[in-house]
Amino acid sequence: MQSVHTDKAPQAIGPYVQAVKTGNLVFTSGQIALTPEGEMTEADVEKQTGQVMRNLKAVLEAAGSSLQKVVKTTIFLADMDDFAKVNAVYEKWFDGHKPARSTVAVKTLPKNALVEIECIALAE
Repeated sequence: MQSVHTDKAPQAIGPYVQAVKTGNLVFTSGQIALTPEGEMTEADVEKQTGQVMRNLKAVLEAAGSSLQKVVKTTIFLADMDDFAKVNAVYEKWFDGHKPARSTVAVKTLPKNALVEIECIALAE
């Protein structure tokens, strides 16, 4: 089992790593809309989703994977009314690739984020 780290995504804000690679799988920690410098993106769900996807892309690449190798995502939303907006941004990042997915509404997210996404991907 190998911990994954990149400076191209925000550092963990708790006792966990950005991702773990084991065998040919990568399990990312949930990513919120923090920039790599640790600043929260403005409170706009579309902008936050874009930052989350940039973070996931960076972590996956550091693990020898990519968004095109994602097999499953889980999306956590602070407000299920944002479902369609998040879908519109999310879909663009996968360029036709459609991983399995779950989406759940939660009471609150770290740093009062509007969206958090984690994933499982294949690695080389």
